[in-house]
Amino acid sequence: MELVTGVLPRLIPKLGDLLAEDYNLRKGVKGEIMVLQAELESFVGALKDISRIPPDQLDNQAKVWSRNVRDLSYDLESCIDRFMVRCKRDEPAKHHGLKKAIDGSIDWLMQPIVHHKFATRVTVIRSRVMELTTRHRRYGIGIGLYKAVPVDPRLFSQHKMATDLVGIDAARDEIIKIMVQGNETSMQRGNIVAIVGPAGLGKTTLANAVYQKLREQFDCCAFVSVSQKPDMNRLFYSIHNNPVKNFKGETLDERWFINKTREFLQDKRYLVVIDDLWDILVWEMIADALPHNNCGYRIIITTRISSIAKHVGYTYEMEPLSPRDSKILLYSRIFGSDYNEDKETCPYWDLAEVSDQILQKCAGLPLAIITIASLLDSKERDKMDWYEVYNSISTEFNRDMSLNNMAGIFKFSYNYLPSHLRTCLLYLSMFPEGFQIDKNRLIWMWIAEGFIPCEKQGDGLFELGESYFNELINRSMIIPIVNKYHGMIDHCRVYDIMLENICSLASEENFVTILNDYHHTHPSQRVRRLSLQNGKEYQITTQATRSIMQQVRSVIVFPSVVDRMPPLGSLRELCVLDLNDCDLSQGCSLKYIGNLFHLRYLGLSNTRITQLPEEVGNLQFLQTLSVTCNEIANLPSTVVRLRHLMCLRIDMDTRVPNGIASLTSLEELSQIGIYDSTDIEIIYCLTELRVLDISCHIECMDSLEKSLVECLCKLQKIQNLNIIVTSGECKLDGLVLSQKLRRLSLWGCWFSTLPAWVNSSLLVDLSFISIAVIELKEEDLEILGRLPALCYLNLKVDHENLGIIRRFIIGAIFFPCLVGCVLWGFRGPVVFHQGAMPRLTSLRFTLHARDMREISGSSEGGYDFGFQNLPSLQDVTVFFRCGGTSDKEVKEVKAALRHATTVHPNHPTIDIVGYEDKDE
Repeated sequence: MELVTGVLPRLIPKLGDLLAEDYNLRKGVKGEIMVLQAELESFVGALKDISRIPPDQLDNQAKVWSRNVRDLSYDLESCIDRFMVRCKRDEPAKHHGLKKAIDGSIDWLMQPIVHHKFATRVTVIRSRVMELTTRHRRYGIGIGLYKAVPVDPRLFSQHKMATDLVGIDAARDEIIKIMVQGNETSMQRGNIVAIVGPAGLGKTTLANAVYQKLREQFDCCAFVSVSQKPDMNRLFYSIHNNPVKNFKGETLDERWFINKTREFLQDKRYLVVIDDLWDILVWEMIADALPHNNCGYRIIITTRISSIAKHVGYTYEMEPLSPRDSKILLYSRIFGSDYNEDKETCPYWDLAEVSDQILQKCAGLPLAIITIASLLDSKERDKMDWYEVYNSISTEFNRDMSLNNMAGIFKFSYNYLPSHLRTCLLYLSMFPEGFQIDKNRLIWMWIAEGFIPCEKQGDGLFELGESYFNELINRSMIIPIVNKYHGMIDHCRVYDIMLENICSLASEENFVTILNDYHHTHPSQRVRRLSLQNGKEYQITTQATRSIMQQVRSVIVFPSVVDRMPPLGSLRELCVLDLNDCDLSQGCSLKYIGNLFHLRYLGLSNTRITQLPEEVGNLQFLQTLSVTCNEIANLPSTVVRLRHLMCLRIDMDTRVPNGIASLTSLEELSQIGIYDSTDIEIIYCLTELRVLDISCHIECMDSLEKSLVECLCKLQKIQNLNIIVTSGECKLDGLVLSQKLRRLSLWGCWFSTLPAWVNSSLLVDLSFISIAVIELKEEDLEILGRLPALCYLNLKVDHENLGIIRRFIIGAIFFPCLVGCVLWGFRGPVVFHQGAMPRLTSLRFTLHARDMREISGSSEGGYDFGFQNLPSLQDVTVFFRCGGTSDKEVKEVKAALRHATTVHPNHPTIDIVGYEDKDE
């Protein structure tokens, strides 16, 4: 039920604001508002009860009543917002002098009319509220219908990292054997393998396992999702990642992309995965772009449709998990380290029978098992609770693994979600199938929609939104996308089968209207949220449709249909507008953006605009403004009027106006250019900052270092700090940062020694650090190694200039979570003992060949790098320096490096980048 965390919770504080602030309300209107406040608070309680009931078990009275409350709430919010805008709107940004005075006089004369209209509408809405209250009492709607379920307490728990599915190794190795060694069928089809099976069986996971295992053997690799109605241009672009913006004079149609892709791959050994293929005609277009060259290529397709698999190439049919593997998957997800896989038994004997019955209904579907496991994990280890889950799963499930099977399990899990998570999950229907959703973008949109109310003083909206995001991951409702270099989650996507169900529910509740060639929902009713995704058939043209659009609160437009978006002038009550990645340089005007007085989120990143209109200053409620990846030289001076702005994202070369320090609500500011001391002073006032990204464009930082350090020390809420010094260097000795720090990235900045505040007992959330220390000691490396959440380390030292030549050792207990590691400036090797960095996948370091022999530490005089002690290592890059070394020694060291990766069980790739290099 959207309302529980949607409209109503943000309405009640607004009513309080009307009473508390100086709006000069008539006495009678204040009384009406107080009554509304009390009645709406009771509605929230009733709706919470209703939201806990599965939709298919709700009676018609409850459904109709809930729908009426939803419509009334939207109408009341629109009424309040319009009134607030008219009462508190600043002078229009574009008017000056006499025009400004005339407008001010007109506004003053209009105030009585504004108040009268507002009073009339409040009276009408109060009558509707009282009628709904009477009906609620008459029919007993929502009373005693459901036992309260507490919200899952793990809102701030660590991410559960998705592991390879149980039983996938054998299938992966079989496909790899076919693709590498070939057989008569696969060789005839051009080394193309099609993985076929029903939804939820793990086709994508299997294809990705093969892809990750083989990718290092190819010059070019791509993993692309197709979906039912793909954007072909975006698909081809993702295969070769061509800089399209450099071809402004060419017609970028599908044939252009096909030709460019063929040209790009013609002389390359490539591996391409085409995930979720639905249409043979789509495959024919893709195949036309993938040349059958002599360099060696492999193609993997996943599909649910057998006829497509047979048409494409060698068919590999996936099978459901065996009973044994199903148990392993279920128990390992629930019990973790308490489960012994070898015993194949449930750790709790009284749960064995019910878990077997649950697994029978899951029918070997990995996605179904994972989803149910996440639900059971949130419950007590109680047999009756588990039987409740078992009895609630539809008895119609059987072993045919039909789509209804997975759909039923999804709806069951959805009904068990806390109401605040349901709303956030439904919002994902705004994004198309296969889309990688940026985590921060999503959370700021949730905030703008009002899905994340501030529950108590001091709570941060963004932090609460992050906890919602993490909880959806913990419950296996969304897929975290882990960056392979730094191991952190910055994006997510949705299982295709789940997205289908999310879109269906969103449509049923009129939560989102999706316009594309597949869902193609005609907006015949009030449109609250509009997602324009792809397609060529639909265009908003009729006057009736334009009238419907006046009620829309959110619009997100994707690049291929930017020319079909409704005109901004017709979106008078818009709160969220996301045009990221759309080309606005050809005909799409921002002329009327200043009239969208209710706007809270404005996404214009990578839209090829060169300026923002001055009227953007009229958007007094704006919370998020993102204009990165454009060529905007200056923000308009009116930006300083956006006093509710919480997130401002600009490019490093975009200058901000004087007065930006007045935006004291800012929590995220990236990137701001520092050109003089005045720019540094801006940050002094922004004490609410959580995220700060600075680019220093000053030739000599010496005179400003002290000011910068003093300024940064004031930011006690800072979590993410990024500083880039574009010329020269900056000393930051004396800097002390917040214990809330999560990410720290300093380029061109130095500390004399490792700061004392870098301490494992204080920085418990620090996951990313890029830092330069002039002199590093062995104990300093151990301090860094004890940071409990550290996933990425980029460490630079100045030992070369200091003449420090020594061997550094990383012991067994250090860097338990590290995924990516870069070590610069060391004279001598950094070696790894067994047990160190157990999760490290990517390693980069500098190496001086002339120092290796005397400090190698090998008893046989050889070279011991300790790579064999890094069990997860996948790729190694060595920045090799061979000055003052003979050709023979250079060859010996290089050979030792290659041998160290060859004998490693993972056979990680190695790239030796030479400085003063003597080629072999």
